[in-house]
Amino acid sequence: MGITVRNPKGVDQPAQPRFGRMDVGLERITQGIARAKDWLFDQQHPDGYWCGELEADSMLESDYIFMHTLLGTGEPGRMERAINEILRHQNEDGGWGLFPGGPSNISYGVKAYLALKLMGWSKDHPVLVKAREWVLAHGGVVECNTFTKIYLCALGQYDYDAVPAIPPEIVLFPNWCYFNIYEISSWSRGILVPLSIIYAKKPFKKLAPEQGIEELFVGGRKNANMHLRWDKKKPLGWRNFFLACDRIMHLAERVHIRPLRKIALKRAEAWMLERFEKSDGLGAIYPAMLNSIVALRCLGRSVDDPQLIRALDEFEKLGIDCPDGTEDYSTPTFRMQPCFPPVWDTAQAMYALGEAGVRKDDPRMLKAADWILSKEVRQKGDWAEKVKNVEPGGWYFEFNNEFYPDVDDTGQVLLALNCVDNPRERYQYDACQRALNWIWAMQCKNGGWASFDRDNTKMIFQYIPFADHNAMLDPPTVDITGRMLEMLALYGVTRSDPRVEKAIQFILKEQEPDGSWFGRWGVNYLYGTFLVLRGLEAMGFWNHEPAVQQAAEWIRMVQNADGGWGETCGTYDDPNQRGIGPSTPSQTAWAVLGLLAAGDTRSDSVAKGIRWLVDRQHEDGSWDELVPGRNGESYYTGTGFPRVFYLGYHLYKQYFPLLALTTYERAMKSGASH
Repeated sequence: MGITVRNPKGVDQPAQPRFGRMDVGLERITQGIARAKDWLFDQQHPDGYWCGELEADSMLESDYIFMHTLLGTGEPGRMERAINEILRHQNEDGGWGLFPGGPSNISYGVKAYLALKLMGWSKDHPVLVKAREWVLAHGGVVECNTFTKIYLCALGQYDYDAVPAIPPEIVLFPNWCYFNIYEISSWSRGILVPLSIIYAKKPFKKLAPEQGIEELFVGGRKNANMHLRWDKKKPLGWRNFFLACDRIMHLAERVHIRPLRKIALKRAEAWMLERFEKSDGLGAIYPAMLNSIVALRCLGRSVDDPQLIRALDEFEKLGIDCPDGTEDYSTPTFRMQPCFPPVWDTAQAMYALGEAGVRKDDPRMLKAADWILSKEVRQKGDWAEKVKNVEPGGWYFEFNNEFYPDVDDTGQVLLALNCVDNPRERYQYDACQRALNWIWAMQCKNGGWASFDRDNTKMIFQYIPFADHNAMLDPPTVDITGRMLEMLALYGVTRSDPRVEKAIQFILKEQEPDGSWFGRWGVNYLYGTFLVLRGLEAMGFWNHEPAVQQAAEWIRMVQNADGGWGETCGTYDDPNQRGIGPSTPSQTAWAVLGLLAAGDTRSDSVAKGIRWLVDRQHEDGSWDELVPGRNGESYYTGTGFPRVFYLGYHLYKQYFPLLALTTYERAMKSGASH
């Protein structure tokens, strides 16, 4: 379809592209699109789906070694190769970062150091000497986050009395209570419920002295203040209130005043086991799966218990074992993925291919559609605790995760399914209608959409002592809301619907002073801005409005000299760095898509971006997103938890550039026809 703009009265007017001197020839773009389509189809699984690797940081391998050491399980060869993966991520200063090239993080440094010692490394090894120097220079073990400290407690390297209490009694709080587990994010729920069992049971495995990390305490462990520190600047603030509550809970723990403990443990176990069903492990995500395995052992289940065997099997499936190394890194490694992204990758690939002109009745597209339809959620999950009277519908992210469909995946699946003419037309129509109804029911009070829950916004919970992983809540975000607007427009919804107008007003209120939008689920402002602009364009929002033009100007302003765009995960810590970073294929594609959505088909900025993508495409149709000098590590342009956990989606660098080239080609052809 042609690019149009709307004036304030809503009258459609043909855009008048005037392509600049930096333009790549149409023939070269068309050839690039064809090669990208072929490459993407070559990656399709015989069952119809796509699933690229989901790369993460060294924490996963460190925790893998911790868990198997604690339980006395694990395959020694894999654990040795996991050490090589940990070493691959070490920074020059001796620490380990949250993303390739990122600053070192204290919790990751302590975990990696412990993992190496658990595998028999001496503290005098040069790698550990350098790591220890960094950790001690940054405050030592006491500066780690709560989750790290609880893991250390299980191996006798920290004191249970000094970590924030996570009592299993939290599962007993009724839904009408201001604090209950359904008022925190779904991922926190999956992590904390089994962790509360671990806290209650307090597992302990004695390590040999040479395996311990006594040397990581500044001044020695005996002299360390291991308790959380009070906020002296705000003595009557929420942090101190919750710390006081925490000390009371610890006192009750010491004198065994816990009358509901047995009931709470049974409820927590039942909650956990219920969510094992129709799921690839608890929540189908790494930390929840790991905690649930340890929790089952704490509850007395043996290693040959069917539930534990299944949980371990699902956990091990996340591993990628490379005993002969990889093309980019010759050393044998074993690495863990945080989860699998097949529904997400399949929906994105289908949509990019459909936009690229693949026929709606192409057998490969139909096979993908049938696979993705088989993953529709048909039972109520955690979301239903707050959202009543709506039929289950929607999709999750992974292969199987029935309790946790999410709005973002569901919206993208609906975009993808619109690209096929399914012979099972009625079946697909009904699934889409259920999903649309579910998405409307999930809209938050302020007009936006969150990922897994509705109105999960009680900011006070961020002050709870064990909430220092900065991911307790699941508030509505502009990136998801932008995608919902784009999808809803495709299904015939317009701005005349008051729910749409409310979503647009939410987006406009969230715009940054420089014109950009924050990206919660992708790095970062480039991601948020491109999705918002596409959503506004789809809903007929006039692209001459100041909000749109300011956003487009921001994108042009942060373009790199080489013609591409890039942004690092560090922008979550320092927003002043937004839009700054080495050019990457995925982020360059987002920027181009954002500019095109804003009606910019004239500037050299767009043409330079397209040229950057075309020039860097390989002959086989693919793109690279590797960090120079980082042993085959990819740039991370996906976000798990801001400031805590980042992701490298290996297919982002493929389907987003394809979508950008296709959208630009369409604009060129439309401009040539006028």
